[in-house]
Amino acid sequence: MDTQQIISKKKELLQKERYCFDDLVLIVELLRSEGGCPWDIEQTHKSIRKDFIEETYEVIEAIDTDNPVLLREELGDVLLQVVFHTQIETEEKRFDIDDVANDICAKLIHRHPHVFGEVKVEDSTEVLKNWEQIKGVEKSRVTLTDKLTAIPPMLPALMRAQKVGKKASFFDFENIEDVYAKLYEEIDEVKEAAQTGNRADIEEELGDLLLTVTSLARKLGVDSEKALFDATNKFINRFSKVEKAVVEQGKSVENMSMTELDKVWDSIK
Repeated sequence: MDTQQIISKKKELLQKERYCFDDLVLIVELLRSEGGCPWDIEQTHKSIRKDFIEETYEVIEAIDTDNPVLLREELGDVLLQVVFHTQIETEEKRFDIDDVANDICAKLIHRHPHVFGEVKVEDSTEVLKNWEQIKGVEKSRVTLTDKLTAIPPMLPALMRAQKVGKKASFFDFENIEDVYAKLYEEIDEVKEAAQTGNRADIEEELGDLLLTVTSLARKLGVDSEKALFDATNKFINRFSKVEKAVVEQGKSVENMSMTELDKVWDSIK
């Protein structure tokens, strides 16, 4: 856009009482155009990468707290990230927002042949099975290794481990008792590594232990990421009660022994 177009577009936006998606695309373009916002102009995919992660987690928080007002706001922040990254690519003439929309529409139609085609399915389980088969063909993922390496490495480690285990489920423990046995074996190996004091060995064995825990979670039908998330919240809530009880006694948690704190913990637990 030239200078006159930029001025005209800004005036149009200021006169509006309600905005739409196209306005968001325009606003981001203006922010990164000549005379726009210095900060926005400086940003790259990598410089705002962590912002995308943070905004996504804030959406999850809104979902978990059943807060529709916050959800609406945070979804807008995620949408901004999508538009911002796309604008960077648009400036490089590689693709624009319509290309992004086109690709996801085409993907959804292709992966729902039971809706847009003649394929028949009985239930959602069959839908997911078909989805994975179609996805595998699209991405040329022939071997199981292809499918395992395609699971994003940047996922939270527990989530990634459980997804890997699910994909490789045929190469799995036969029953839950075998998982328990493996768990005890891994604990022993952690103890042995700890005795050597070799940090690399300790880290490796702890990793094996955690991986086995995700196998146990899968066998029990539990989401290991959520289980740890909930357990951490439970710990924080209990600790806050312990600290409150200690303060009411005129003491400080930092100055109490573990034995004393355990007694307070057990009374609350």
